[in-house]
Amino acid sequence: MLDILYQDDAFIAVNKPAGLAVHRSKMVGNADTFLIDVLREQVGGTLYLAHRLDRATSGVLLIARSTEIAAVFGEQFMGRDVHKQYLTVVRGWPEPAEGVVDYPLPGSRETGPRREAQTAYRRLETVEVPITLGRYPQQRYALVLAEPKTGRFRQIRKHMAHIHHPVIGDCQHGRSDHNRLYKQYFSCYRMLLHAWRLSFRHPVDSRPMMLEAPLDAAYKALLERFGWSLPNDETISVMPTG
Repeated sequence: MLDILYQDDAFIAVNKPAGLAVHRSKMVGNADTFLIDVLREQVGGTLYLAHRLDRATSGVLLIARSTEIAAVFGEQFMGRDVHKQYLTVVRGWPEPAEGVVDYPLPGSRETGPRREAQTAYRRLETVEVPITLGRYPQQRYALVLAEPKTGRFRQIRKHMAHIHHPVIGDCQHGRSDHNRLYKQYFSCYRMLLHAWRLSFRHPVDSRPMMLEAPLDAAYKALLERFGWSLPNDETISVMPTG
C-alpha cells in the first residue's frame, strides 16, 4: 500500500518509496513493479502522472485523475510556479553554507544540448564520523535542503556532484566508496534524496497548497544516529526571489 498524502476528485499525492519505479520507461530497465500500477489497484480509476521522480528518489509525487488536471499541473511546472524542497545527505560540508549552483545541464542524453539549470541549497546539519576512508581518518557529511529552480534530468544529483558534494547513495553521479561506507557502517542502502515538500496551487480552485512527505525509517534512523533534526518552519526557503 502506498502512503497517500492527499486525495480529492482532481488529483492524488503519494509519498513515493525509494527504489520504486514510477512508470515503464527505457531508463528503468528490469523493474517489474511500477508505482502508477500499484496506485491504480489501490484507488481505482484512470490516473495520469503530473510529474516524475527518479526511481531511487523518495517523496511527494502528484498524480492527476484526468488529462485536463495533468495539463494544468504541467503548466504550473513549466511556468516554475511549483516550489520544490528536497532533503539530501552529501559528502563533505558545502561552502558557502548557502548558495546557488548555476550550471547548465543536458537532458537524459549526456551528449545532448545543455540548458540553463539552477539549484539553491542550504546546509542544515553537519557531522564528522571517525571512520577511515582512503587517506582521511574522519569523514564529513552534511544534511542539505535543496530547491531546484529548474527541472532538468537528475538536476540535484548532478549539481551536488558538480560542486564536489555528491549525494550519498547515488550510483551514477556519486562516490562508490562513500556509498559502500553507508551500507557497511550505517545499514543505509538507499539514495539519500527525498522530495520533502511541494508547494503549488490546486488545479481546480487555485488555492495554495503545501504537501510534506515524511522520511522513511532508514532515512530517519540515519538522522537520529547523527543527532540531526529537520527544520520545523513551514516557510523556510533558500530560493532567492526575482
